[in-house]
Amino acid sequence: MSIIDRYVVRQVLIPFLLGLLVFTFIFIIQPLMLYAEDLVAKGASAVAVASLIALLIPQALAITIPMALLLSLLIAFGRLSADREFVAMQACGISLRRLLRPVALVSVGMWMLTSYVLIELVPTSNQKFLDGVFDVTSQRAEGEVKPRTFFTEFPNLVLYVRDVPPEGGWKGVFIADLRGDQGAPIYLAEHGRVVIDRARRRIDMELSNGTKHSVKNGDRQEYDVVRFESSKVTIDPTTMFQQQQDKGPRQMTIAELRAQIAEREKQIDPTSNAPFSTHNERMEIHKRFSIPVACLVFGLIGLALGATHRRDGTLGSFVIGIVVVFAYYVPLMIGPSLVKGHYLPAWLGMWLPNFVLGALGAVMFVWRDRLADQPFTLRLPRALTSVGTVRGRSLPGLSILDGYITAAYIRYSLLSVVALLAIFYIAAFLDLSDKLFKGMVTWLTIASYFRYATPEWLYYVLPLGVLLGTLVTIATLTKNSELIVMKACGISLYRLALPMFATAVFVGAVLFTLQETVLGPSTRRAEELKDIMRGGNPQSADVLHNRWLVGRNGEIYHYVSLDQQSRRIYGLEIYEFTPQMDRLTRRSHIDTATYIAREDERMTDVWELRSGWTREFKEGALAPVEFAVEQRQLETPAYFETEELDSRYMGYRQLRTYTERLRASGADVLAHDVWLNRKIAFPFVAVIMTLLAVPFASTIGRSGAMGGIAVGIALAISYWTLITIFAALGAGGALPPMLAAWAPNLLFGSGALYLLLTVRT
Repeated sequence: MSIIDRYVVRQVLIPFLLGLLVFTFIFIIQPLMLYAEDLVAKGASAVAVASLIALLIPQALAITIPMALLLSLLIAFGRLSADREFVAMQACGISLRRLLRPVALVSVGMWMLTSYVLIELVPTSNQKFLDGVFDVTSQRAEGEVKPRTFFTEFPNLVLYVRDVPPEGGWKGVFIADLRGDQGAPIYLAEHGRVVIDRARRRIDMELSNGTKHSVKNGDRQEYDVVRFESSKVTIDPTTMFQQQQDKGPRQMTIAELRAQIAEREKQIDPTSNAPFSTHNERMEIHKRFSIPVACLVFGLIGLALGATHRRDGTLGSFVIGIVVVFAYYVPLMIGPSLVKGHYLPAWLGMWLPNFVLGALGAVMFVWRDRLADQPFTLRLPRALTSVGTVRGRSLPGLSILDGYITAAYIRYSLLSVVALLAIFYIAAFLDLSDKLFKGMVTWLTIASYFRYATPEWLYYVLPLGVLLGTLVTIATLTKNSELIVMKACGISLYRLALPMFATAVFVGAVLFTLQETVLGPSTRRAEELKDIMRGGNPQSADVLHNRWLVGRNGEIYHYVSLDQQSRRIYGLEIYEFTPQMDRLTRRSHIDTATYIAREDERMTDVWELRSGWTREFKEGALAPVEFAVEQRQLETPAYFETEELDSRYMGYRQLRTYTERLRASGADVLAHDVWLNRKIAFPFVAVIMTLLAVPFASTIGRSGAMGGIAVGIALAISYWTLITIFAALGAGGALPPMLAAWAPNLLFGSGALYLLLTVRT
């Protein structure tokens, strides 16, 4: 390679590596936040958690390598154009076609790398990930059960335990088996644990020193109480072993896919009296060859978009790059539906985006080679570019300099937020696309999922956008020597960064408002939609959801339905126990319970019970006492209306109330206390990151935006890693909840203040 070739390759590789890092980090940030913290808190080793997360990287790389290549070409040639280096090259006789040589070299290298990832790494890593998930779940199945919290992850079983000792197992176990049509048995045991036999595909809950209560054929008179020293409740292993039994196309090698095609073509589908369809396997084979070719297509488009004679238009080219990514991957996902509808053959459905964008890239390259001074630009709205001034006059309290800094800061921050959100959308769409094109979900369901998931993604992206906006703004001012001029005019770095600090405070307020309003309900609805799209049974979940409660005295309530307006409960079951939950003392069934107001201060929260029976247990099961109408003191209507919620789905005030209620009932609320403090601590991340970014950006020299992005990525990864580690330590009791929640802010804040006070202003 010549000097110019090596120079161009270096300019492309540096932003490529940074882009690959940030895109891949965005792809795995959700599983990192959702699973890593929980596994660490349950005692899983750091090596096991890291290995499991690492298995997600090849799947992400198959998508992020072409994306990073396109954006790195736009950034590299945008910088060469802005610094007039591209003009100097052309003045020396180096044409755009000559620059195609180093670009082609990089693109071919990325094509080979992506091909290796898709053909060799992805199938094996996907299968190992499924195996790893099962292994971790198997080893930590007991740890998934939290004390004094209803666990409904086992199919059609409701599990409640009084205590989870550190040595393993459970104490004070209550199990409701809802798998039968009538007479659902109730198990009560002193001790319990999960035993998983992977070789025999068997999962059991072993109970010791307990009783089994059952009503035969729904007849209250035929009530059985069986005492046992040891008993087993078998769990349906389908949900845990299904993914291992069924090896899908994504887990197959190309040889296995071809063998599957040959086998299915020999079999006759009884519904159509024709050989079984093989389009899924054929599309998977073509996809593994067509997606790497996107590197060649993006290389051509990136060179055509990035190289220009003009100093402006870089921002527009960057945004157009995101549009190009969507323009490639969306048709790639639509192709399977056209293939299954017999509109396109399998090979064309996978190769169509390459053909269309490849032809477009060739046309753009020829046009740019002839007219290099005509850039592709996408200007931001005029209202955004004129932030800080109105018709040439400064807004009250906002100087011309503040307007200039604020406009650049908001522009870079919004660009970062939009780009990162786009990655979330692409990742989610790719994850759910197979369900869409199999007809299991509709476009409307996907759109609804995006709508409800956006607040959570925005909650993650806003701090990172603020961080990148600050770093790139200060770094760009430093690179262009504008910061030196401002300092020479007597403007300190503190005064210069004041608009950024103010905006960061505003973003922190937005984050807190978001989590107190729409974040919880929307995230919960998004999770429900995702479970449904992945094959969950909403009817089964609804039977178990929010209909099991623990009273203030330790009794367990279960009801069929609740009418909040009339304050009436239908199908109410009440289970009362000894203090240690080792024996059932009384069981009541009420067809209808209606709340009635009582003026008698000695007896509040009174309910009128109609058509029910009560059975007490002393030396065996006594005959049931039936009643037509009876009054009894239970919990308040608001108590029954309270949902069993995950801490992630609640705002600060709601979680505080919920935690106090659990604390009053004697439940272990350590994990809830950590989350409660995190609700206050996390919104400060925008301010902390801005405080840290300002001195960092001013000291990275003339490396400009690339240096700022590199520092931003490193800081973001470090911060989220610390959040995971300290939250796990707090949930495990190794740190006080407040310290566990605030430790990342304290560490990064202390470092930010030190750098801010020692940097040259």
